[in-house]
Amino acid sequence: MLFDPLTLRSVTFKNRIWVSPMCQYSSDDGMPNDWHFVHLGSRAVGGAGLVIVEASGVSPEGRITAWDSGLWSEAHADAFRRIVDFIHGQGSVAGIQLAHAGRKASTDAPWRGGKYITEGPHAWTPLAPSAIPFRDGDPVPHALTAAEIDAIVEQFAASARLALRAGFKVVEIHAAHGYLLHEFLSPLTNTRDDEYGGSLENRMRLTLRVTQRVREVWPDELPLFVRISATDWADGGWDILQSVELAKRLRPLGADLVDCSSGGAVPHAKIELGPGYQVPFARAIRHEAGVPAGAVGLITDAQQAETIVREGSADAVLLARQMLRDPYTPLHWAQQLGVDVKWPDQYGRSK
Repeated sequence: MLFDPLTLRSVTFKNRIWVSPMCQYSSDDGMPNDWHFVHLGSRAVGGAGLVIVEASGVSPEGRITAWDSGLWSEAHADAFRRIVDFIHGQGSVAGIQLAHAGRKASTDAPWRGGKYITEGPHAWTPLAPSAIPFRDGDPVPHALTAAEIDAIVEQFAASARLALRAGFKVVEIHAAHGYLLHEFLSPLTNTRDDEYGGSLENRMRLTLRVTQRVREVWPDELPLFVRISATDWADGGWDILQSVELAKRLRPLGADLVDCSSGGAVPHAKIELGPGYQVPFARAIRHEAGVPAGAVGLITDAQQAETIVREGSADAVLLARQMLRDPYTPLHWAQQLGVDVKWPDQYGRSK
């Protein structure tokens, strides 16, 4: 079943093995370049059914680092076009994750320590629902006003329009990993007393608004995904019960799949790591909310992935580090599972 096609709206994915968005910290002013072309194109050549571009800022200050990709101008969309065309030319589907980093913005690349940059051309003031830093001693973010929230909703919509210009067939809204939309969802990071804080209804408001607004500008025939952190792994935080309720609200707004990750909101989270440790979250979303779901996290084996799909825990698996280790994972897993799939003509002699 891992290699059965899946159709969402008018888009058919040739298999259920998808490339999860992974930041490369290799852009200049948000522009994708040859690194992205080779990185993303290799995964399409390797047989993935969907290749999702890294979390791309809907504005310059929406990036995690000054080296993240972005999608806030026609020039960015046009730069993505050749990458998108190549991915589609390999029989894969090209998607992009639209993101706002919130209070976790203005940091350095991970291999340089990932610390906040507070001065110079690569620094800016992070934005958040509340003026609460990620860690003690970190920069205090600016608490967004209602008007600034409205502007961010429109930035997501504008980026979705640009994604269409670039030729993407899937847009994913990033509401996970402690970035802005997740910060509004979690009571650990949102202490507002207006219509965006307090009750579950209020904390979900921004994510629901962004989803509705993006769906209004994203064509009806193309799928829309939302990535969530299904739990904060911390007492008093966002959890799977609230995630199920959010998923129930996302479906009638036009979300076609919930991509289920976890964590990232607070540094003191106690995450119970293990093979497929987040799969139960996808299963809960799929069965309790009645929404198609994607599973991600320590999925590294062909039979493991096949079991996830076959048992109905998820509609697809999204691979991150496994795809970094082996861009041709789908081709290799097909051989291991005894499934005959087409290899690129140029590589056929090695099949």
